[in-house]
Amino acid sequence: MFKVGGIFIPVTDLERSKRWYELNLGVTKVDEWQENGLDHGVGYVFKDDSTGIALIKVEKPQPTEFTIKGKSKNVYYNFVVEDIEPAYNLLKQNGVKTTEIHDYGVMKGFDFFDPDGNSFSVVSEEIHSPYHKDNLK
Repeated sequence: MFKVGGIFIPVTDLERSKRWYELNLGVTKVDEWQENGLDHGVGYVFKDDSTGIALIKVEKPQPTEFTIKGKSKNVYYNFVVEDIEPAYNLLKQNGVKTTEIHDYGVMKGFDFFDPDGNSFSVVSEEIHSPYHKDNLK
């Protein structure tokens, strides 16, 4: 019945962020919109997928993660890739700040940061993971 339609990401410089997301995530622009005559947002979809992301212009950076306990934080959502190494290498080659790749047994993952410091996670599920696309029904 339900599925994720879009994820909204706060950005302070819409033009800079559009270039960055198009280059680093390979998204396809669907629409741009204005509010009160000013650029307000842009919507994208991922190749071969209907899930979208929208960059929304904000005045100051806003968190894309929450605190679990103390200084331990978690992102609100992650991006899934088939093979983590090419995704990691692309971001590193483009000068994107990342963490190292971590091996969690049934999945591998790393975090990366956009120009506003928004934190995102990338994961690759192993075939025996209950969350691997071939194991989900």
